[in-house]
Amino acid sequence: MQTGKELIPHLFRTEYSKITAVLAKRFGFDDIEIAEDIASDTFLSAAETWGAKGLPENPVAWLYAVAKNRAKDHLKHRTIFTEKVIGGVKQNSAELYEMEIDLSNENIVDSELQMMFAICNPVVPTEAQIGLSLRILCGFGIEEIADAFLSNKETINKRLFRAKEKLRKEHVKIEFPEQSEINKRLENVLTTLYLLFNEGYYSLSQNVTLRKDLCLEAMRLNFMLIENKSTDKPAVNALLSLMCFHASRFEARKNANGEIVLYEDQDASLWDNELITQGEYYLNKAAEGNEVSKYHLEAAIAYWHTKKTDTAKKWENILQLYNKLLQIEYSPMAALNRTYALAKADGKQIAINEAEKLKLAANHLYYSLLGYLYTDIDNEKAVSHLKTALKLAKSKADKLTIEKNINKILMLRG
Repeated sequence: MQTGKELIPHLFRTEYSKITAVLAKRFGFDDIEIAEDIASDTFLSAAETWGAKGLPENPVAWLYAVAKNRAKDHLKHRTIFTEKVIGGVKQNSAELYEMEIDLSNENIVDSELQMMFAICNPVVPTEAQIGLSLRILCGFGIEEIADAFLSNKETINKRLFRAKEKLRKEHVKIEFPEQSEINKRLENVLTTLYLLFNEGYYSLSQNVTLRKDLCLEAMRLNFMLIENKSTDKPAVNALLSLMCFHASRFEARKNANGEIVLYEDQDASLWDNELITQGEYYLNKAAEGNEVSKYHLEAAIAYWHTKKTDTAKKWENILQLYNKLLQIEYSPMAALNRTYALAKADGKQIAINEAEKLKLAANHLYYSLLGYLYTDIDNEKAVSHLKTALKLAKSKADKLTIEKNINKILMLRG
């Protein structure tokens, strides 16, 4: 039976953003910190109460009830203060604090979608939009956001503070913008969901590599965009397709010892065929129209990875898709992954020449790839690169996998 201590982190990831979005919509950007504080205090109260008394019959309903009561208490005290200390208010005080805090599923969905587009307002710089989305909509901690941006906590705190101030100064409302404005802001919304999923699929922030809860939350928010007619666009479907393909291999990515299982060693019988079918469905939907985004290309790459059998056609297709992806948007990780596909398509020696041009000196995955490429060509170099990767790796799962690969090569050397 699950305890409160085990359940609260999961509920925080799934419910914090819902509570915050609804309260923030009610209070506006002027008091958004109050919305965040009420949501945080609700979970602190849950940790204390559930730890002492055990789990309530319906934990989510309990959280919503506490959040509603705290929001109403805040509104009541603020109204009393305004009336008695600052001066009379024209609006009836009962109306102010008795106004319903609506945590119905319909209002939660509306609030989260409206919050997505309010945050992604062009008055705020792009990086700040994404950071604020990760904080408010996804419940990311400051350290997690800093890791996602390869930055530090102080920089992120300042960035988020300035973004909130700008939204207040410009009197940005939490509501759906016009369709033309939705189209402009959608790219940053998708970037946020992409970062959220990636942080779950390969986490840099925690001593754990795979965090399914983050991936599932990204998929939930993405699906909300697809269910809304004004945001059901090809790129949105392509991103959900990509997520489905990656999520289909969750159970095969780690073994019983917590080690990461590399793609070529995964047990394909553990792949989720239903999610693969869903991925194909959304990829077909994404093909409607003439748009080809980076999500289309990444989804197509992920699709080919659901074909377990190694064939020349498979790896040549993947290689060509990476070539197109790097033309649309260069990223070091895409270049690294392309090099692996190059090794599978054209051989390790050609891939080594390409890999060494990348010079990703601070990236343990880079040295892990070099270790793989040099294996059976120059095992001494392979071990040297893997030892560098071991020093740079952060998570226990990564370290275990690298150590295992080093031991394999040493055994071959006798």
